[in-house]
Amino acid sequence: MRVSALLLIVIAAISLAACGPGNKAGTGTVAGALAGGLIGNQFGKGSGRVAATAVGAVAGGMIGNGIGAQMDAEDRRRAAEAQYQALEYGRPVSWNNPQSQYSGQVAVGNPYQQNGNNCRSYTNTIYIDGRPEVSRGVACRQPDGTWRTVS
Repeated sequence: MRVSALLLIVIAAISLAACGPGNKAGTGTVAGALAGGLIGNQFGKGSGRVAATAVGAVAGGMIGNGIGAQMDAEDRRRAAEAQYQALEYGRPVSWNNPQSQYSGQVAVGNPYQQNGNNCRSYTNTIYIDGRPEVSRGVACRQPDGTWRTVS
């Protein structure tokens, strides 16, 4: 039953993607539905698992649609690069994408040690259609030199 539910989700997602115009919202919907379905499939047994898979797919699709409708790959790339630069050098970094008209700024706090790693808190503000979307977290430098969000 588990394989059939997963196969059903994959087929439905591919079918939906093929019908869409290829926009960001459609892509986000498909990706969100796949992720939500896979997560939902981990819960329940028998017909309960199928229901959890379906609920996960619907919820994931709705969430993915909202995010995908707002930022494209170039927006995400620019925001990620700004976050890396801010964490690395300890100063605010702004970004913008002239094609989408989206922009943002990342501000970071002072470095501190956590479990032997250098960490910084950050505030990431992204302006979408003039509205600020703010997220806060903590990122720590990994042994390979990359930064990973830990909270």
